[in-house]
Amino acid sequence: MDDSCIGKSHRLVAFIDGASRGNPGESAFAVVLGNVQGEVLYQIAGRIGTATNNEAEYRALLEALDLVTRLGIQHLTVFSDSQLLVNQINGTYRVSAPKLLPLYQEAKSKIRRFQGFALIHIDREKNSLADRLASEILHRRISYNFREGRSGNRRGTSSEESPSSTEQGTG
Repeated sequence: MDDSCIGKSHRLVAFIDGASRGNPGESAFAVVLGNVQGEVLYQIAGRIGTATNNEAEYRALLEALDLVTRLGIQHLTVFSDSQLLVNQINGTYRVSAPKLLPLYQEAKSKIRRFQGFALIHIDREKNSLADRLASEILHRRISYNFREGRSGNRRGTSSEESPSSTEQGTG
């Protein structure tokens, strides 16, 4: 991965979303990762098979944490429109759903590795790019992998029926 667009701050922001057609049903996640200047660096989206919407939200968070870890970034602010996810991770709500507990534990373990981490709830309207990407992946039954250069030109691939995540970065 080319991290030349990250800048010297080594602080990133991520907008995440999960989507499910049915609850549980076919599900997908999306992550839009950017720098503090507002430049989109990476977009990742993938299908995760049958899951609840809350499980898809957790998968989006885990994908964001994994990507930022691979980039060597120590400070991350994540924005999500899932009140449940935000309140569980921030300790306001307890995790009572058995299927969410291992996802919660994995996320908390990964979060502890960061020097600075914040998870902030935002309205769905302010999460439109991640929301649209997760919905598109789910409804088109594809996963998408592309990188967007500084000039805005996109290059990438898509695959039908792929359950794997996809990644976009700028370079």
